[in-house]
Amino acid sequence: MPDIPVGSQIFDLAFHPTHSTVYTGLLNGKVKAFRYDEQGQHEASFVLRPSKRSCRCLDTSQDGSRLWATGKAKAIFTIDTTTGTVSETRKNAHDSPVNRIKRLMPQMLGTGDDDGVIKLWDPRKSDPIRSYTHHYDFISDFLWLDDKKQLITTSGDGTLSVIDVRGKKPEPVAQSEDQEDELLSIVAIRSGSKVVVGTQTGILSVFNRSHGWGDCVDRVPGHPQSIDALCTLPSSYPSSHSTILTGSSDGLLRAVQLFPTKLLGVVADHGSFPIERIAVDLGGEGRWVGSAGHDDTLKMTDLRAVFEDEEGDEAVDESENVQIVQASDIDPQEPDGAVVETQAPPEGTAAVMEASDSDEDVGDSHSPKEKKRKLKSSKNALAGRSKKARNQIDADPSFFNGL
Repeated sequence: MPDIPVGSQIFDLAFHPTHSTVYTGLLNGKVKAFRYDEQGQHEASFVLRPSKRSCRCLDTSQDGSRLWATGKAKAIFTIDTTTGTVSETRKNAHDSPVNRIKRLMPQMLGTGDDDGVIKLWDPRKSDPIRSYTHHYDFISDFLWLDDKKQLITTSGDGTLSVIDVRGKKPEPVAQSEDQEDELLSIVAIRSGSKVVVGTQTGILSVFNRSHGWGDCVDRVPGHPQSIDALCTLPSSYPSSHSTILTGSSDGLLRAVQLFPTKLLGVVADHGSFPIERIAVDLGGEGRWVGSAGHDDTLKMTDLRAVFEDEEGDEAVDESENVQIVQASDIDPQEPDGAVVETQAPPEGTAAVMEASDSDEDVGDSHSPKEKKRKLKSSKNALAGRSKKARNQIDADPSFFNGL
C-alpha cells in the first residue's frame, strides 16, 4: 500500500476493530480517518480538530462506534466514528498532558499522563473511578491482561506496575524493581505467560508472570537504539506466539523471534525518522501493519507480502533443488563412469562434492572424506529456516551439461 500522507507528525494510530479504517492523532491537534481496501487503495473518511493542542493517543470502543482522543489539552474527547464529530468532551481529565489511553473493558478506560498519574474511567460518568500515583515519571504504555483483569503499566521512572482494576485500594498489587532504564513499550507473548518490555537502551526485557513482577528473567540486546513500540503478529502465523514486531528510533520496523532469539528481518523502513507507534488492523488479526514516526506519513505494510510470499519463494527454490537431484540419479555404468553421492548433508552444513574422473569407487572406505564447513545462509531472513530435501546435494550445474 502506498504511504498515506497526513500533513503533520503522527503521535498515535488506531484501527477500527471490524472495518478497514485507520485513525491518526496528529501534532496539530487533528484526528484524521482513512478507509482502505485489500488492493492498497485509500481515501479520507473524516477530519476534525477537537483541540489546537497535539493529539497524543487514541483508542476505539469494542464495536468501533466511538473513538477516544486525548493529549496535551488534558481533556478526553469522544468522537462518533459514523458522523466524524465530537459527541462528548471531558475537560481537565488530568492535571498534566495525557500520554496513553486504553480501553480495558466495554465500560472502562485507562489513561496515564506525563507525571505518572493513572486514572480509570467509566465512559458513562464524568469523574474517574480511581487514581494511582505510584509512578513519578511519564506513563509510556499499557497492557491489558483480561484473564486476571489487570492493567500492566510501564513508565519512564524505570519500573513496571500491575493494577488490579477490581480492587478498591489506589495502589498497585505489584511493582517491579528499578530497571535502571526507561521502559517505553510492552507486549505479551506465549498466550500471556510472558511479557516483553522495550527500553531506552535498545534491550528487550522479558518478564515471566509465574515468577512474579519483581524483576525480568531475561534481557535480549540487539537494537542499536530505543525500542519505542511493540506489537504481536496475528495468530494465523505459526510463530506468532513468540514473534513480535519492534519499532525503534533508528527508523526500522523489525520482526524479532524470541525463544530462540533471532532477528527475522526488517518489515518496514522509515529512514531517519524514529518509529513511535505500530499496530495491526482488525483487532490485531488483520493483514496490514501500520507504523508511524516523526514524518508526515502513515506507512501501511502488507504482512502477507512480507512473510507468506517469501515462504512461497523458498518452496519454489526447494522444488528446483529436488529436480536437480533427480537428474543426477544416473546409471553408474555411463561412459564417463561418474557417480554422485546423494546423501544429504546435515542441516547448516554444505558438502563439497566432486565427480570422479577415474574408475575408482566414490564410496570406497579408503577414499578421503570430503570436509564439511558451515556456511552463512544466503536466503532472506524473513523467510525462516527450511529443511533440506532428503536426497538433496549441492553440485555445480555445469557438471550435468555433458550427461
